[in-house]
Amino acid sequence: MKKNMGGADRTIRIILALAVVALYYFNMITGTLAYVLLALAAIFVLTSFVSFCPLYTLLGINTCKVKN
Repeated sequence: MKKNMGGADRTIRIILALAVVALYYFNMITGTLAYVLLALAAIFVLTSFVSFCPLYTLLGINTCKVKN
């Protein structure tokens, strides 16, 4: 897997994931919506840690400055 996510993209994904977790923790989102958003947050965190997004590959997007 080649990296295709830059630092800003990774930071934004982590912040969004933390926001979703906080909303769930404070019961601002519940039910099915909460579980869907938590799953999306988990995907955001995972893709941020590995700096690779499969959807970006399909769409031909690369926000990483250094090609690895």
